[in-house]
Amino acid sequence: MIVINRKFEVYLFFNTLQVTMFHWDLPQSLMDIGGLTNEEVATHFADYARILYKNYGDRVKYWITFNEPSLHTHFGYSFGYHAPGIQDPEIAPYQCGHTIIKAHALSYRIYENEFKSDQQGIVGISLDAEWREPLDPKNPEDVAASHRAMAFMVGWFAHPLVYGEYPLEMRQLIDAKSSKEGRTDSRLPHFDENWTKIIKGSLDFIGVNQYSSAYVYSKEGTIPGIEDSNVDQKPIEEEPVSTMEWLRIVPWGLRRSLGWISKWYPGKPLYVTENGFPDLDTDGIHDPERINYFRLYTNELLKAIKIDGIDVRAYAAWSLTDNFEWGDGYSVRFGVNYINFSDPVLTRIPKDSSKFLANLFKTNRYSEEDVWETAQTERIEL
Repeated sequence: MIVINRKFEVYLFFNTLQVTMFHWDLPQSLMDIGGLTNEEVATHFADYARILYKNYGDRVKYWITFNEPSLHTHFGYSFGYHAPGIQDPEIAPYQCGHTIIKAHALSYRIYENEFKSDQQGIVGISLDAEWREPLDPKNPEDVAASHRAMAFMVGWFAHPLVYGEYPLEMRQLIDAKSSKEGRTDSRLPHFDENWTKIIKGSLDFIGVNQYSSAYVYSKEGTIPGIEDSNVDQKPIEEEPVSTMEWLRIVPWGLRRSLGWISKWYPGKPLYVTENGFPDLDTDGIHDPERINYFRLYTNELLKAIKIDGIDVRAYAAWSLTDNFEWGDGYSVRFGVNYINFSDPVLTRIPKDSSKFLANLFKTNRYSEEDVWETAQTERIEL
């Protein structure tokens, strides 16, 4: 704890602290009782949150309880790509989501009742919000598929925390499919009256993690859990692809994601908590593609704020340094600072993109010499 306190003191000299409590890893003792599939974990998480507030809340004013819960529940408990490697797509993701929502709400109420008056901070959650564009915007079924896709991704967590219940699209589809499968109970759990009171309104802001977008269209799903939304998707092939196939450079998708969230959850400030571009460990410190990515996406963010009137309070680029990228290990790099992982002291070298962002954040404007490699709609200035 002494080390953490010293690091906070250094960071506070330069920045406002924003701390994420959970980024996809549980203590083994909690995994031994079922991990997030066991709702008892919600109480343990709330105890953990109280410890964080008590020890660091005098300096930390922005708390994020969970990072990308939709992605974690699917990749960790449905497909098993990530830790803890569980493959139970029908039941486990919804059990995990239910526990996460309760854990967040309990943590929020603890802060609200025990710490907020003195510490004056805020508590939110960061949601993966990759935009899902209708394959044919003139086709009502594709438009409906776009909304369902966002409801199953973002609304899964935002809706209960704002309104106290799951999105209607999720409830109706999963209940109907569960009944058709011969189940007496829905695979999507319910909140009782007491829990609804606890979770409803337990949110000061919504964190938005947005990297890319995809086309979606309506398609009857036949695989329980994996295809419950009756939506299928395909890449936006006319947009350039990064070193990761899923991440195509679709700047306008960020603006549309922010618009969708602000429409369905009005009054909640938005914070872009992740947005970034990957390259390979062989690419070094010169990263013009990443610079162009940040330039295009921040300009779309600016349009969301200035033209659309969306209440976006902050933007965080992912990531400060190269990091361990889950299943891809150290082969894929998102950092704006290069790390030499073969060096025992892990030497850090600023990439060109770090200089671009430093100038953008300092001057609040793009440089005249910036080259805009895009066929997007017109840029606007800060």
